[in-house]
This record gives sequence, C-alpha cells and structure tokens, in this order.
Amino acid sequence: MKKYDDIINLEHYEPKYHQRMSMTNRASQFAPFSALVGYSDDINEASRFTYDKKVMMEDMKVILDSKLSFIKKHLNDEVMITITYFENDHKKIGGRYLEYTGLVKKIDDIKRIIIFRDSKIIKIDNIMDINID
Repeated sequence: MKKYDDIINLEHYEPKYHQRMSMTNRASQFAPFSALVGYSDDINEASRFTYDKKVMMEDMKVILDSKLSFIKKHLNDEVMITITYFENDHKKIGGRYLEYTGLVKKIDDIKRIIIFRDSKIIKIDNIMDINID
C-alpha cells in the first residue's frame, strides 16, 4: 500500500452549517500586525516639539494694558484685532504660539479673558502681542 492511498480519492470536505471563508479573509489572518500597539504613537508624541512660554517684560505689559483699554473703549466700533498668544499643550510641558484675528465682544477683567464675537476665548495672561487694524 502506498502513502495516502486510503484518502487520495475521497471528496473534498464542504462544511454543512456555514460558508467557506473567502480567500481575502483567509489571507488577512496572516497579515502583519503591530506587536506593540501604540508604540509608534508614543514615539511621534515624544518627538513633537513644544515651546516654553516667554516671560513678558514690564514695559510690554504696560503696552498691552493700554491696547486692551483702547479695545474696551471701542468695542462697538468693530475694530479688527490680531492677537498672538500662548496655548498650553495638554500632553506635555510647554505649548505653542498662535495668532487669532477677530472682533472682540467683551473683555472680562475678573476672569481675565477676551471673548470674541465668534465665541473664541483667549486668556489675557497668555497674550504676547496685540495688533489693532
């Protein structure tokens, strides 16, 4: 008797209760996978650069205060302003500097925030510069 003579002529098995797996699904079982889930995200996060918040000199604070008081007096005049401000990073120490342009709705001295007409809020303590158009 030769090797496999007892099974060589049998019919190919077909499942009775479910369909055969497609070739695409079968091949996906053997696709490569990431053994360290999230590792590449952690590497990308660690390599992301943030800036330290600059300390503002007293003379610049005086200039910013005068610009803020000017804006308060002209809230109804639709004065367009551009603010450069620091935004803290939520995941690591530091942050980034951003610019925002808009029309001011209100300056809240108690909460120390500027509220724009489109509901954008910027903390006064994070402002580095104000340009008034």
